[in-house]
Amino acid sequence: MQEGKLLTFVQKLTQLLETHPSEKIIFSQGKKLLEELIAVDDWLPEALSKSHPDYYQQYLLYADPMNRFSVVSFVWGPNQKTPVHNHTVWGMIGQLRGQECGTNYYQQQDGSYQAGESSICHPGQVETVSPNTHDIHAVVNNSSDKTSISIHVYGGNIGRIERAVFDIKTGQQKQFISGYANAFTPNLWHTGT
Repeated sequence: MQEGKLLTFVQKLTQLLETHPSEKIIFSQGKKLLEELIAVDDWLPEALSKSHPDYYQQYLLYADPMNRFSVVSFVWGPNQKTPVHNHTVWGMIGQLRGQECGTNYYQQQDGSYQAGESSICHPGQVETVSPNTHDIHAVVNNSSDKTSISIHVYGGNIGRIERAVFDIKTGQQKQFISGYANAFTPNLWHTGT
């Protein structure tokens, strides 16, 4: 396992965010950093890549102490999916293992939500979400027999942010705070005594 990869990513993203960049710069330069992190699948500990038989897992890998960003591994069992939901902050989703299909949803004049474009994310690819452009989507593991893992980076501590799921027929929102599957965040770059 290459523990230093996550540390390097966190350090470089912290340095980028300390310049107070625009979202456009975060999505161009930050995306390259995330692509470097997910280029080789040899660094995520097994304990943070375990799927659950009934629902996807969200494991916290790193939470910035200033709440500027968080890094999370999403682990999907076969065919597992999210409801239609938002994030309220910018986000980058990097595919580490398997494939996921994301579908954007758009509110209609009657308040309902209609599915828009879908895209399949393959290992090494990075997608983005943002309340400034497209923040409401649903995601599904594109495999019926394999686990998929994506590394998500958000512009805040996503497990503590109040967000919403949407009833696509009525447009009604239900607020939620996702939390994390792991009770604590291990120091993933600790290499021993």
